[in-house]
Amino acid sequence: MEKQMDNRTALTFKMTAYAPLYFLLFLIIYIIIIAESSLLIGVVYHEKSLHEPMYLLLCNLAVNGLFGGTALLPAVLSNVLSDSHEISLSLCQIQIYAIHTYAITEFTILAVMSYDRYVAICYPLSYHVIMSQRLVKLIVCMWLYPMLAFLIVLCFTLQLKFCKKAIDKIYCLNYLLVQLSCTKSPITNIIGLFSVAIYTLPQLFMVFYSYAHILKICLLSFNNSKRKALQTCIPHLLSIINYSIGCFFEIAQGRFNITYISYHTKLFLSLYFLICPPMFNPLIYGLSIQVIRVRLLKLFRRQSRQVQVM
Repeated sequence: MEKQMDNRTALTFKMTAYAPLYFLLFLIIYIIIIAESSLLIGVVYHEKSLHEPMYLLLCNLAVNGLFGGTALLPAVLSNVLSDSHEISLSLCQIQIYAIHTYAITEFTILAVMSYDRYVAICYPLSYHVIMSQRLVKLIVCMWLYPMLAFLIVLCFTLQLKFCKKAIDKIYCLNYLLVQLSCTKSPITNIIGLFSVAIYTLPQLFMVFYSYAHILKICLLSFNNSKRKALQTCIPHLLSIINYSIGCFFEIAQGRFNITYISYHTKLFLSLYFLICPPMFNPLIYGLSIQVIRVRLLKLFRRQSRQVQVM
């Protein structure tokens, strides 16, 4: 009979000979995520003209990007430098909770942002009234819902007994930990499928509902109105596409036995949804939205003047 693991037992990550190169790359990526997200949050915070629902939701997206990057990269950097490449079972479970919560929250925020665009385009005269009444409730829900939803699933995982130790990734995920359990049960698969439905279906419904009505309005509007409406949606659509690509990569390489793909390619695909959305979202919105671009330029000019004076 296989020996069961306890909370003091370490899980072993699969690492690579290119660890020093990966350490430098992950460190640069983490610094970029912190700098971009902090700059975006700072601009919205200091500029009172940006204290509107759309930009406040964008700040929440940046905060979640910081949360996701911090849930992953410091632990990865530590394990890359370590000789043992191990993590305790309890810390692995904490990382699982943080990463999954980040992923669900990211999709939830993007869904709420699609609702914000729907109200802005379909009910422009009532936009501020509607969103001012619902914004706080939406923000509370889009943070609490993922945390509570995944906590229920994680509680089932914590009840499992684990016999194996090796994880075929450089970070912990729930389905990987379930695969290390001593016994296989159909109930585990049912819970997994049910949890995926809970995490995705409400958000998908909100996104499709919002953009179906936006498309309807655009088809019935004049060309100038269509262009303005679509321009406000382009950054959001790019963020959704970027996140969806990352989730597809993770599901494809994680759930299917793709033997013809190299380890380094699998590593990139598994990290895409954790690294690329936090790194690219501030760039997408910062470069696409004129108001943010103008405020950033003013901020840099103000800083350069202060440096010259000093």
